Amino acid sequence: MDHQNSTQPLLSPREDDQTSGSYQQILRPSTSSFSSFTADADDITAIAGVGDFFKKFGVESRKLWYLAGPAIFTSVCQYSLGAITQTFAGHVGTLELAAVSIENSVIAGFSFGLLLGMGSALETLLSLASAVMLCLEVWYFMALILFAGYLKNAEVSVDALSICMNILGWTVMVALGNNAAISVRVSNELGAAHPRTAKFAVVVVVLTSFLIGLIISLVLFLARNVYPSLFSSSTEVKELVNELTPLLAACIIINNVQPVLSGVAIGAGWQAVVAYVNIACYYLFGVPLGLTMGYKLDMGVKGIWLGMMCGTVVQTIVLFWIIYRTNWNKEASIAGNRIRQWGGEGEPDDKANDIEK
Repeated sequence: MDHQNSTQPLLSPREDDQTSGSYQQILRPSTSSFSSFTADADDITAIAGVGDFFKKFGVESRKLWYLAGPAIFTSVCQYSLGAITQTFAGHVGTLELAAVSIENSVIAGFSFGLLLGMGSALETLLSLASAVMLCLEVWYFMALILFAGYLKNAEVSVDALSICMNILGWTVMVALGNNAAISVRVSNELGAAHPRTAKFAVVVVVLTSFLIGLIISLVLFLARNVYPSLFSSSTEVKELVNELTPLLAACIIINNVQPVLSGVAIGAGWQAVVAYVNIACYYLFGVPLGLTMGYKLDMGVKGIWLGMMCGTVVQTIVLFWIIYRTNWNKEASIAGNRIRQWGGEGEPDDKANDIEK
């Protein structure tokens, strides 16, 4: 008897089947629930024309900025503590700027990525994949400074690249605010059975982020002979920053859109999928390409940055494709099933079975 008791499972086969079945229903609801899904009556109607589009665009923009505004303000203020220090260091000397840049971008950047991922993990139930996804994204461009330190003229390369990353960091804080806003909007609207509203929110935030990135890029490109002087007094550094400005402008546009797409993934619960996409596009494609172009092809800091930016472009295209192929009715049905399951309501068939028992 003692031997039998010691080997007896914690759950009976029937209980174990019921438990595993409930989790399967949460993660992969039956296809019949997709086909029978009906959107809530409060979901937005189909776009009737250009005027109707801009009207709905304005309504959705107000909702997004209500969420994104405080998040952007907080992110910019937090980031500015280190960024402003780095700006002052640039007028002390090139060696001092390089030292502060390594501390801000590599050491503090690593910690920031980890804590940002942990903070985002609190937004959803899929915490681990969410944390990994954001850590991989933040650490990717922080590694640029690390790689630049092994180039021939390392001091100037690190200084120039750190100035560009400093500016890019400020713009990414805006994108992270939109990331938080769209993750909330998508998850709320899917849970409320509003698939069209969720889809339209994605369109609004992507267009908004793209326009913000485009405006900032144009300003930097037009002021490329002026703004480097704000960050350094070295002629060599300023000249290299001027040469890197086209890459910086392109990177700002891409990195204003890409975090928003990641926010959609968080809101829809696709963190695990995007984490694998990040690993493949960033670290299996972008980093090797950047190192090859920078060192093997002797393109220097431009080659490293260009190669790694190609990884971001590929990742953005993949995310666009995933979102484009998304069945929003299906995602709303999945979200509704999750709410019912974790809310203790269960599926209609489960209720009927419980009554019969």
